[in-house]
Amino acid sequence: MSSKWGKKQVFVRPEGQIRRSQVVTTFGPGAMVDLIDHAVLVGGLDFWGYDQSKGINILQEPRLRDRIVQRGLKLAVDSAFREPPLCDDSQPSRSIGVQVLEFPQWFVCQNQACRALVRANTLERKGGRYFHHCDDGRRSQCVPVRFVAACRKGHIQDFPWIPFAHGYGKTCARPKLRLSEGATGDFSEITVECACGARQNLSKAFVADANPTCSGHRPWLGQDAHEVCDERIRLLVRTASNSYFSQVVSALSIPEKGRELENAVKSVWDVLQAATEETLGAFLAIPKVDHAVKGYSNSEVLAAVEDIKAGTGVEPGPLRTEEYIQFMNQPVESPGDLPGADDLFFARTHQPQAGLPDKVGKIVLASKLREVRVQVGFTRLEPVTPDLQGEFDLQVESASLALTADWLPATEVIGEGVFVALDEAAVVEWEEREAVEERGRELMAGYDAWARRMKDPPPFPGARFYMLHSLSHLLISAISLECGYAASAIRERIYCAPAQDSHPMAAILLYTGSSGSEGTLGGLVEQGRRFGEHLNAAVGLGQLCSNDPVCAAHSPKDDHAERFLEGAACHGCLFIAECSCERFNRYLDRALVVPTIGHPNELAFFEGAS
Repeated sequence: MSSKWGKKQVFVRPEGQIRRSQVVTTFGPGAMVDLIDHAVLVGGLDFWGYDQSKGINILQEPRLRDRIVQRGLKLAVDSAFREPPLCDDSQPSRSIGVQVLEFPQWFVCQNQACRALVRANTLERKGGRYFHHCDDGRRSQCVPVRFVAACRKGHIQDFPWIPFAHGYGKTCARPKLRLSEGATGDFSEITVECACGARQNLSKAFVADANPTCSGHRPWLGQDAHEVCDERIRLLVRTASNSYFSQVVSALSIPEKGRELENAVKSVWDVLQAATEETLGAFLAIPKVDHAVKGYSNSEVLAAVEDIKAGTGVEPGPLRTEEYIQFMNQPVESPGDLPGADDLFFARTHQPQAGLPDKVGKIVLASKLREVRVQVGFTRLEPVTPDLQGEFDLQVESASLALTADWLPATEVIGEGVFVALDEAAVVEWEEREAVEERGRELMAGYDAWARRMKDPPPFPGARFYMLHSLSHLLISAISLECGYAASAIRERIYCAPAQDSHPMAAILLYTGSSGSEGTLGGLVEQGRRFGEHLNAAVGLGQLCSNDPVCAAHSPKDDHAERFLEGAACHGCLFIAECSCERFNRYLDRALVVPTIGHPNELAFFEGAS
């Protein structure tokens, strides 16, 4: 993290460190971060600076780039994805790193007898800290107020403390505010008072209809980056979990049949975009260009350049569907079959000597995987759920990361994984059972109750997804006990499409990796050879929960606890670390996977479990 920008453009030495992978997820553009003495807002991509002497690390993943472009974003052909800048704390520079803006601008005096709520521009600043001159003569330190105002479109601003304290509409000639937080800090005890006698309890700020309309502030994009907004502001705690929901889309680097030349040309597009019959020969003398298109004729290269310019290249398919097809078509493993040093994807079908477990259609061991994760936007207050392909509708409820940049922040993970596809015929037979259809209607009733509160909810994923997702969590818990990786280090990737789809899918990829180039050590792949044992262990874990019978009996339909997106699921059985789960521990129901208390056995996919 680099310097803060503001009116004086004063450079300060970095006060903390954030991993580059975190910048793509938790602390991306528009996110709020607490430093030692300040609270800041991470700047947009236009305020990111790179050390030109070290170059910019560009990640190539044409399939993911083309899918994001199809969703409405404009991206450069050859440099669509960049890793966040790498900073050197020993030689900090204002021009290198991620710039941040001091936010909020309201501070609270820490003198308990004072508790003045004041703007930063009225305070004394010394040694990087703010001080307030209290009425009792003391000089007291101030800290940023922990409340701001935001809306569902991602806009953020200082909470309108003066209008709120006076009941919106009333005026005060000389407002002088005080924030009293009571003994516990509960909202019912927090009050904003003015010297004129006006007083408001902060709990009133949670009544959305009573708050003013959002001003459309986007300070992470610059001081004047406003836009029209019709939402009403909401009170938001800066450090609350709903203050920032990063929208991350990822793809595995898989061989794309029919797009090899197109992808090769795109990787050196900065050169070949100007290629003609007369200049191509000279361009091919450049080593990186010659290496990229080696084996193709000049006419083929020129035709690919024209197709890219015209936008008539090979149409990319859905992200998850193409990966599913790739996994399902892998050859059977053979002795000595190992990935090459330059391979980004290497997987082989595993055929256990004892045969596949019942209702399992295929096991694929991926000893080399590369995943590229890209942040495409973010929301506040409420997360936006991706579709079954893991993609977002970027025209709906997504805050921008930049005003002018034609690239997105990205990170890559090299690792390994185990792909498990269920037998499609067995899944269809299970879906047609009366007990499953009834449970599906029950889950959908809960989903509908949740969706009525959302502005643009995604489609109901169906009982098939609930079952796959629940099975995935049980397998992560079971495998982590044996593979040497913590459960939080294993991620899931769900491949789900209904039986009516052109490519019906019912599969799970469990994988792990690191952001380094070396990847992992093969421990997860080896556990894939013992998948039958782990499946039995997962089934055993799911049959009984420490919260049964309460957990097993839970129904999302008409649920007073408002747990609308899960059936038989809780922290005692299915919930795992959110860094491992694609859906924030939602859309779970172990009753669809294994027999549970109070449910008929035919409801469970593995109904024969003992």
